[in-house]
Amino acid sequence: MIFLKVLPVIISALLLAAHFLRAGLLPLVVFSLAFPLLLFYSHKWATRAVQAILLLGTLIWLVTLADIVDQRRAAGESWAASAVILGAVALFTAVSALLINRLYRE
Repeated sequence: MIFLKVLPVIISALLLAAHFLRAGLLPLVVFSLAFPLLLFYSHKWATRAVQAILLLGTLIWLVTLADIVDQRRAAGESWAASAVILGAVALFTAVSALLINRLYRE
């Protein structure tokens, strides 16, 4: 049951790792794959650290969204689909950060 509660965090971490891998930022790939391991610690600081990382990941997705929309607009290409996809990924990451609070409340 706990795996289902942590699953959104794992998916968000994998998405961030894929984003950094595409950019060639291997240290951030490793970090993105490792930070969910903090949830093995049942301390409040670990939960808060994971939340902070996920919220930072949300910000990264929003910056990426803005960059891609700007690039596509400048090139005269369609940007709406990219904006919807990256917006959904940013929202999923933010919701993952908020839902992780419920992990240690019950």
